[in-house]
Formats: sequence, C-alpha cells, structure tokens
Amino acid sequence: MTFKHTLASLSFAMILPLASFAQAEESILVQSTTSTKNSGLYDHLLPIVQKDLGLTVNVVAVGTGQAIKNAENCDGDVLLVHAKASEEKFVDAGFGVERFDLMYNDFIVVGPADDPADIHGSHNIATALSQIAEAQSIFASRGDDSGTHKAELRLWGATAINPQDASGTWYRETGSGMGATLNTAVGMGAYVMTDRATWTKFGNKGDFQIHVEGDTRLFNQYGVIRVDSDHCPSVNAEGAQKLVDWLISEQGQKAIGNYRVSGKQLFFPNANP
Repeated sequence: MTFKHTLASLSFAMILPLASFAQAEESILVQSTTSTKNSGLYDHLLPIVQKDLGLTVNVVAVGTGQAIKNAENCDGDVLLVHAKASEEKFVDAGFGVERFDLMYNDFIVVGPADDPADIHGSHNIATALSQIAEAQSIFASRGDDSGTHKAELRLWGATAINPQDASGTWYRETGSGMGATLNTAVGMGAYVMTDRATWTKFGNKGDFQIHVEGDTRLFNQYGVIRVDSDHCPSVNAEGAQKLVDWLISEQGQKAIGNYRVSGKQLFFPNANP
C-alpha cells in the first residue's frame, strides 16, 4: 500500500466517528403520554417530521407522571404530555425551557351497554360519577399518575366521594396504560374514563359505548416542552428545538389536524407560539 493510500485510509477512519456522531445528533427522544401513541398520531406525524426536518424521533410512551419523571432524570429531549399544572411545575423547577399548548381533545366515560348506573346521555361528569359510586358499579381507573388518572381524580374531587376509599371493591385501579385499562374494563364490564382519541382507535370495544361526554370539565389539553440542556447537558437541544418549533408551526399544526381515524379528527391543534 502506498503512503498516499495509507493516508487516505487513516483519514477515512478518522471521519467515520465524526459522521456517526453527526448522524446520532439527528435523532431525538420524546417522553410522551400513551394516548398520542395508542391513537396512532405518531405513526402519522413522524414520517412527516423525518421528511421535513431529517430528524429521527424515538418515542417512549408512558403515563404522564412517569414521562415527567423520566424527563427530569434527563432521559429525553422533548416532553409531550397532558397535565398542564404538572407541566408548568416542570418548567418552573428548571427542567424545561418553555411550555406550549399543542392540541386538545376531550375525555369521555365509556361502559357496558346495560349501563347499570343509568348514566347514559349525561353531560354532567360529577353527577355521573356520583351515580356510579351510589350504585357501586365497577369503575376501572388507570391508577398510574398519568394525565388521564390526574384528570379523573380531579373530576372525582367535584363530588363528595373519595373513590380510593373503595379501592379493590367497585373501584378497581389497574396501574396500566389506557389501552390495557380499556381491555380490563371491557373484561370486567366496568365504566372507565378515557381520552376520545384512544377510544376511537381501540379495537376491542365489545358492547361498550360512550355514556358521558360534552362537559367542559372533560377538556383535555396537550403541551410540548423542550427539556432544558442547562439541567441536562446530554439533551440534543438543537434537534429538540427543531421538533418543538415544527409542532407549533402552521405546517405542524396542519399535520396534527389532518390526522383522522374512520373519518374522525382526533386532535385539534391550538398552539399559540
């Protein structure tokens, strides 16, 4: 091998790690609520992100509480969840740079067709929950500190009932994600609160139907936050900011609004950057 060839080989060997590093910087990790994954939204959005930004987005879908903890532990570049008060605390504590409203939908209460608590057609969530408790009809709760679980407990707070006092009797805490909890509820014939997007995509409905909807207290807001690289030096700040900027841009908001299942729009963009 000539000196020229040897030099070229060495130069190529030196370039490879740099190329690999550059490629790695084009990948980011999103800590996310489960509903955005279960609904199929990421299957719709991420190929568009890859095409528009050249950015590979990996998603960890867990309950909102766990997603926030993961992001606080620097395991993630972007946080996308649905518990606004907890998100604001995350930013105020220095874990996140800035929180943006991203999109919304709503929560609903679904249950078996025989409707043992006689709540079908109700637009008052507090009254419906009170009737479930009075009838001691089985209610399946995620019980996992997710955004849905936090919202559910807040709604129980509008009643005079602490359902956790009935834990293990008519109030069953699954400690699972939304899809698994829906499966459990269908198996037990239990009422359950779910986000509408996950319910629309859910394939094991049995005879279950929507019983409660339309109360303004069932509003379900999602937010997006870049994890602060001052707190977490390992954060890919540039890639994370690209994703956040795209999601709240006109182009990203249009892509979110265009996602449909069986002709139904599941998320309604409302970013105001």
